[in-house]
Order: sequence, then C-alpha cells, then structure tokens
Amino acid sequence: MNLSEICDNAKKGREYALLGNYESSAVYYQGVVQQIHKHCQSLRDPALKARWQQVRQELTNEYEQVKGIMGTLESFRSEKPADVLAPQWERPEDPDVWPPPTPAEHRNVVPVKRPNSAAKQQRKESPGLQHKGAGPGGRGQANQKPDRHGPRGTKAKEDKGKKDPDGDQKRFDGTGYDSDLVDSLERDIVSRNPNVHWDDIADLEDAKKLLREAVVLPMWMPDFFKGIRRPWKGVLMVGPPGTGKTMLAKAVATECGTTFFNVSSSTLTSKYRGESEKLVRLLFEMARFYAPTTIFIDEVDSICGRRGTSDEHEASRRVKSELLVQMDGVGGALDNDDPSKMVMVLAATNFPWDIDEALRRRLEKRIYIPLPTAEGRVELLKINLREVDVAADVDLDLIAEKIEGYSGADITNVCRDASMMAMRRRIQGLSPEEIRALSKDELQMPVTMEDFTLTLRKISKSVSAADLEKYEAWMTEFGSV
Repeated sequence: MNLSEICDNAKKGREYALLGNYESSAVYYQGVVQQIHKHCQSLRDPALKARWQQVRQELTNEYEQVKGIMGTLESFRSEKPADVLAPQWERPEDPDVWPPPTPAEHRNVVPVKRPNSAAKQQRKESPGLQHKGAGPGGRGQANQKPDRHGPRGTKAKEDKGKKDPDGDQKRFDGTGYDSDLVDSLERDIVSRNPNVHWDDIADLEDAKKLLREAVVLPMWMPDFFKGIRRPWKGVLMVGPPGTGKTMLAKAVATECGTTFFNVSSSTLTSKYRGESEKLVRLLFEMARFYAPTTIFIDEVDSICGRRGTSDEHEASRRVKSELLVQMDGVGGALDNDDPSKMVMVLAATNFPWDIDEALRRRLEKRIYIPLPTAEGRVELLKINLREVDVAADVDLDLIAEKIEGYSGADITNVCRDASMMAMRRRIQGLSPEEIRALSKDELQMPVTMEDFTLTLRKISKSVSAADLEKYEAWMTEFGSV
C-alpha cells in the first residue's frame, strides 16, 4: 500500500471540502477510508494498527460531516416558497392578526420563479459553471441545481428502489449528484438488452465457457459460489483487434439478463477538476443499484494505463486511483455477498502490456481471444451470409482456407464486399435515373465464388505475425485462463 497516496488523498479530501466542492471531497474521503482499512489488515504491530485505526476513525468523522453538509444543501434545493406550496385562499387565516392579509387576487402578483431559474440565468452568463462540482465555483452552483425528481424530491430516499411509475424499470436515485451527470450516464451507457446471443459469435468456446462460469453460474447457484468459491470480480479479454471481445461482452449481458454499462474513456472524462473521479464513483453506485450488472470497459488501457510514467497527468492519475478503489468495493468480494446481486467488471484491450499493474491484479481472470480457427472461419462465413443468397458454386471450406490469419472483423468485411459485387456489376454504365428506377428484385442476385475471389484480392488481413507473438508472450507471463 502506497502511504504517500493515502496522505495525498486525505489532503485532497480536506482541500475540496474547504473549497465547497463537497461531492469531490466525499469521493476522496471514501477512497482514503477504504485504503486505510486495507492497510490495517496487512499490519502485524498492534500499536501501529491501533494508531491507523484512530486515523481512519477521524477521517470517517470528517466524511460524515461532509455528507451532512451535502444533505443540508440538498434539502435547501428541494424546498419551495410558501406561495408555491399553497395559495392564499387555501391557507387558514389567524383571526387575531390585524390587519388581515390582502387576498391574493388584489395583491401585486409577482411571478414566482422556480429554484432553478437563477441557475439557468447563471449558465447563460457563465458557460464555464455548468457543473456544480467545477473547482471553487462549485459551491455557489450547488445550491441552485433543481432536484431531478421534481415534486417527488423530498421523498427520494423513500422511493429509492421502487419501480418508476412511467415503466417497469426502477430508476436510480441521484440525490447528492449533479442531475445532468446522472441523466448523461443513464442515456449514454445503460443498455438493458444489447440483443447479442452466444449463437451470434462463432468459435471462442473457451472464452464462452469461462464467461458462463464467471457470470451465469453464480446467478443460478448462489449458495455454491460463496467463500473461497466467490465469483470473479473482473475479467480481462486480451487479443488482436476484431476478434469479438465487444461481442462477447454484449452476449454476456444479453444471456444473463444483467444491466449492461458500456464505458469508454470519453464517458469518464471531463474538463472540470474533480468531475472525472465523481463520474467513476457515480458509475459504480448506479451499477450496484441496477445489480446484477456488467460494466464493460472497452480499450481499458486508455483509461487505466501504467502509472508513474513521465507523460502522465495528475487528473489521469486521480481517475485511475478512484477506479481501483471502486473496483475493490464491487459486489462479490465478501463471503456473505449475494452472487445474484453482483457487479462484474469486464474489460477488453488490444494493448495488455500498457495496463497498470494494480488493475491487472484486480482483473482476476485474463483470457486470450485468438484469431478464428478453420471451423470458426466457416461458421463466421455462414453467420455473415445468412441474410443474402449464395450461389451453388460457393465453397465455404475453400474460402476459409484462403482467409487463414484473418480476424472476425476482416471476415465480415470480406463478406460485405463480396455481397455487393453483383450490385456493382448490375449498375455499371447506367445513368442515375436508370439506377433509381431499378427494383429491389433486380438487385437481389446471389453471391458467387468469383465475387469472393475478386474480394480477396483487395482485402488483406489486419493482424501481423509479430503482433500475435507479442500477445502469446504476454499471456504466457500473465495469463489466467
């Protein structure tokens, strides 16, 4: 455990609290408390361990104070003026009050502004303050954000976990977070049915077997997958581009019925200081709420590259630290956790040698997604050609031999190009008017063997032998199948 990192996180938590950026402060406090807890478990000296526990308790008290301030601010945002809550004629009048209050219809009526009117005006005048967690200015903006639940804001805690009245899906309670961030994550990365099945993926039987064991079986047999047999917290898929890593992740979510979070580097990146760490924490909070959940981080090397390099930015390091802290707190880590409510992190990369060592340790299963075999190439050809007519002279086994060394994406490109050859021949020499006059039946011509022969002269494989050697060497050293 890096003690300097613990001290740095504690310092940042206090600094953000003093600046009024309470959300970012809470992120650092939560992370440093978990780090100290893990550090205490590794200590053998009782006196030193007691001292660290005392420090942890002091930081926990500070964390509770920050959360209390956040709750107070949230209550201010949910309150409404008295004139909005009840008109004059609905409120009981005190007979002892003299003179009696003027009836509402005779008063100078002033339109009552909603709590977010000032925030909208400020956003128009100062575009740089659109996020309430942005640096020191975040404190002023925090009090002007409307409650995302509208009239139900005061009952947000009671309604958490209940089904949304507009549909069957339960809705995440974003109390304490910027409503824009919550809406952005739910809109951009939550997919409850990617609609990709195991049958859509040719070959890769070993990878499918491992993913079933890591995700499906714990949901079917929760009593068995406990203790030392607890489910894997993370799986890393390594392989050349275009071999089906993203398809496997979507198939896991579809076949298991889990909520699918498709995360990329742009999803967790913000130009505002402290906002990226808050996005990481919000992502995992939403994942635990919608559990069982699969968080798929594509091109994970772009988010969590090796730390300590000369070109590493401080903001990037903070995002990596928060991601590592949240992954240690994901479901399935304790003996008494319910496997059916787990959150599994599924990552994919084409550059496994650039991944940070700490993340590699947290991704407990590391599997290699190779190029398709001869049988896999035939199956891929059948899958890609199932929606088009194929001539009788097409020999899929012969084509599979010619495309040895092609990735799954390369084979898809071959089939797409070959299926368009007949159309190209049909419209050759025709004018635009004649092309538009062609019927659909005139263009529905079968794909021939000659079409594939011409296509293979134009499309080459995208993975070199040197690249395959690098992947095999890395898997020999770090693989965990």
